Amino acid sequence: MKRKSIFKDGKKYTFSDYFDMKNPTDEIVSEFGYSYEMAVIALPKCTDYDQNIVKNLNDTFYTVFPRIPLTSETAKREFLIAPLLLEIIKHSVVKINIEYPLEIDDKLSGYLDYFLRANQELIVIEAKKKDIDSGFNQLAAELIALDKYEDNEQIDILYGAVTLGDLWKFGTLDRHKKHIVKNIHSYTIPEDTEDVFSTLLGIITD
Repeated sequence: MKRKSIFKDGKKYTFSDYFDMKNPTDEIVSEFGYSYEMAVIALPKCTDYDQNIVKNLNDTFYTVFPRIPLTSETAKREFLIAPLLLEIIKHSVVKINIEYPLEIDDKLSGYLDYFLRANQELIVIEAKKKDIDSGFNQLAAELIALDKYEDNEQIDILYGAVTLGDLWKFGTLDRHKKHIVKNIHSYTIPEDTEDVFSTLLGIITD
């Protein structure tokens, strides 16, 4: 028996609406003809950079954490996410768009918090309410929108990351298989700063 659609007739859905949905990720992506699983992802990593970059980032993070209450999205954006992305800009040819508008149809539209474009493309979103799982639902919808938007057929895999600032979770979308994978592993800042930085740099230079 065919399952009833999770969408309400006549309602326009933005990316942030998927954050508030209580449906599991597989039900959401199946509405668009995609499959989903949670598994270990062999993420690309770049090791060809000065290790002082990570040291300096961690010096900043260990200074910030005790002194600044990281209770708001603005604080996390400015003191945890921005320093990482600024170093990515300095050490690659990436272009970063902030609050990038993307509209496909009445079920896929809104703004990408951070859209990184270089050899590869990467979406980074900030999860609201300290909820990484609901954040991944939103990320999945944004990856599907990007798949429909991107006409470069040479890009086989789309990458995304959802972050609380101090916690990072990566995901992928295989464009040929229409398959989304959520990485089992998570990374924390500052303990895993090197992993996060090398992965971000590895994805966009892949």
